[in-house]
Amino acid sequence: MAAPTPAVEIKGLVKDFKTSFRRQMLRAVDDVSIRIMPGEVYGLIGPNGSGKSTTMKALLGLVAPTSGSCAIFGKDSLKVDSRNDVGFLPENPYFYKHLSGAETLRFYGKLCGLKGKRLDDRVSELLALVDLENARDRRLGGYSKGMLQRIGLAQAMIQEPRLVILDEPTAGVDPVGSRQIRDLILKLRERGITVFLCSHLLEQVQEVCDHVGIIFRGKMVKEGRLDDLIAIEDQTEIIIKDASPELISQITALVGNSTTASLVRTGKPRTTLERLFLRETTQGKDS
Repeated sequence: MAAPTPAVEIKGLVKDFKTSFRRQMLRAVDDVSIRIMPGEVYGLIGPNGSGKSTTMKALLGLVAPTSGSCAIFGKDSLKVDSRNDVGFLPENPYFYKHLSGAETLRFYGKLCGLKGKRLDDRVSELLALVDLENARDRRLGGYSKGMLQRIGLAQAMIQEPRLVILDEPTAGVDPVGSRQIRDLILKLRERGITVFLCSHLLEQVQEVCDHVGIIFRGKMVKEGRLDDLIAIEDQTEIIIKDASPELISQITALVGNSTTASLVRTGKPRTTLERLFLRETTQGKDS
């Protein structure tokens, strides 16, 4: 059986911009490669100015690579038809504040060619998905920041995309709204939708992502499965259920003979994504 086509494949992406200072070139992205398989949630993290947004814009075909390539489900991202299966939520989406939530989704649905009962059903389905059914007839001018981000996620889903790209989806959102958006991302994964998430909120990325890439000064400094990245290689932990203090003191010798304790799992203890991020982006910084 042939291997599935990656939802996202970025190969050796380089992007240079001209600067006004002596017409020098600024390298925003330097040889970045990313592969995201269908159904995965991938988090790209990095400080401001690290190249996250430029990478995302290159994937969306909004900027042309200086070198390298970007593909969405095997199609060159510079071609318009590559974006047929993509939903996008920018960091600061703009909506017509005089429209209601339902009217907003109907507007974007019509732009995507939906009409009639199919459009009505899709609007109702998405409002339920983002938990805005009770606010469907409220004008967006009265929505909170978190509600606006959720209606933005709903509009990104209007044409039933296979890939959803989210740029800082919880920026400026309170903790409750942030939790709701994280839950929505998990719902998308359950539906088999691929999510490419760009964020500097490390706790959020650690909770929802399967794979993570850390980008710093335009270069990918760490990339891989989240569990592998946050494993501490030179340590091992043992977790035992219902262990007595006596058993804990003699754990290595007695766990195999115990009748009251069970070995839950063994493996490598985890660091946090925040510690990993700081280690990768500060080591050698002053050299």
